[in-house]
Amino acid sequence: MVEGFFFTFDSAFEMWAFRGASVALAAFLLGGLFLITRPEPEVVGHPKGLFVLFLAEMWERFSYYGMRALLIFYLVQHWMFSDSEASIIYGAYTALVYITPVVGGYLADQFIGQRKAVLFGAVLLTIGHFFMAFEGTGGQDDPTINVFWLALALIIVGSGFLKANISVIVGQLYSRTDIRRDPAYTIFYMGINVGAATASIICGFLGQTYGWEYGFGLAGVGMLIGLIFFVIGKPLLMGKGEPKDPARIAGGKEWGIYGAGLGMVALCWLAIQYQDMVGWVLLIFGGALVAYVIFTAIVKLPSEERDRIFAAMFLIFVSIVFWALFEQAGSSLNLFTDRHVDTQGVNASMFQSINAIYIVLLAPLFAMTWQGLASKGMEPSTPMKFGLGVVQVGLGFLVLVWGASSVGVNVPTPVIFIFLIYLLHTTGELCLSPVGLSAMNRLSPAHMASLIMGTWFFASALGNFAAGLIAAATGGDGMTEEAGKQVVLEVYSTVGWYAVAIGVGVMVISPLVKKLMHLDTLKDDSAHIEGEAEAGLEAHEAGLSKA
Repeated sequence: MVEGFFFTFDSAFEMWAFRGASVALAAFLLGGLFLITRPEPEVVGHPKGLFVLFLAEMWERFSYYGMRALLIFYLVQHWMFSDSEASIIYGAYTALVYITPVVGGYLADQFIGQRKAVLFGAVLLTIGHFFMAFEGTGGQDDPTINVFWLALALIIVGSGFLKANISVIVGQLYSRTDIRRDPAYTIFYMGINVGAATASIICGFLGQTYGWEYGFGLAGVGMLIGLIFFVIGKPLLMGKGEPKDPARIAGGKEWGIYGAGLGMVALCWLAIQYQDMVGWVLLIFGGALVAYVIFTAIVKLPSEERDRIFAAMFLIFVSIVFWALFEQAGSSLNLFTDRHVDTQGVNASMFQSINAIYIVLLAPLFAMTWQGLASKGMEPSTPMKFGLGVVQVGLGFLVLVWGASSVGVNVPTPVIFIFLIYLLHTTGELCLSPVGLSAMNRLSPAHMASLIMGTWFFASALGNFAAGLIAAATGGDGMTEEAGKQVVLEVYSTVGWYAVAIGVGVMVISPLVKKLMHLDTLKDDSAHIEGEAEAGLEAHEAGLSKA
């Protein structure tokens, strides 16, 4: 035990991780405050509105990832769900988080504008995160569990309105030809990863050490701070993100949109309790969406554009495999770290920060690598990068299995292998997520750009739900610790080898898929997805709407 200024830590490493995260969060907060209170209309070459959005998004991601780091433990240890049940709930929750932005983006585009959508989403998120702090006595017979379901539903819908629109406002601060756009998104996505990395450490430590209400409560405080920044900073947004046609929400119609949002909360409250409903929705609507896209491509598009749609659909299906394995991080891998890894006295939830830290360190390196290879005519094709991404996510599991088996099932796995699996998963993510978002926009005709991007995110939701099913298969309820660990390793070995085989298969046929893309005849047009330039600096993250 190590005594800190206010807290007691299980190890010196945990203490310094907590202190470092707290200092980093405070530094970015104070730095942002300094920049937006300067008298000049622009600071460091950018409009001050960018830093308002930076701070709002930083705190929103702080609240989201702070809660996410604790959620699987909360389900298992407090509400007493089995590993399998908790994993399916977690998978349904994350799937819904990536379905609702399609609705939130549409309502913002057509009716209320991005700023009001972000504001509405932030209010729902703040209430939802504070409701998470009402833990009751625990167990599924506790009536307080209904407050928990409501909290999840509010967070799902709030994310749908906020995630779909805040990065769009960033793009609206700059003209399409402004050379500051890419640096602006780099700054903005730095906020995402600062919030994600620090939350997993700070909220994870407080929640697992001092009580759930402290971890979840701090996440709620973070979201409230983000909301305050967004409200106070409205003048600095220079009128961006407002409704395109105010007449469409006149005469009380705007409140009807918010009422529809609350209706979505009710539906999500029901769906998160009956996870099979989420699975059927994904299956039916996903199948209908794919069928419609393919039908449209065959019937209405010329041959080259049809081939590009086929290539895009192939990439979308590959992405489902990737996200189904990558998203083990918050569920089965989190539980494995807690139970079977020598964490050196560090709470398992704090390891959720590793991915965000790796992204900050490696994303610029990947960007420079792709650009350098492209200048020499050696850049891998998009399907080749997808194959590399799937291979790496599979290798991550195989490295962990090898590391755990090499020391023996009855011995805690060395923590270095947790760092290695996250490293391989992050490099795989950087090969697939930003590349995929860019490919969707390049391959889709202008009149189908939103449809194809919606299909991409729907596939992400399906991957998240599948991740819950895979995590459920790792459940070792009623088994000894060694037997439970062996079950997890067997599942990880199976999915690891399948992923490597699928990834290699994708790489083998990548020349055929590249040929379907018809890059030699691809013409530039004005279709543009906001957030594309720096998309992928958080898993799945990008604007979902055209400016």
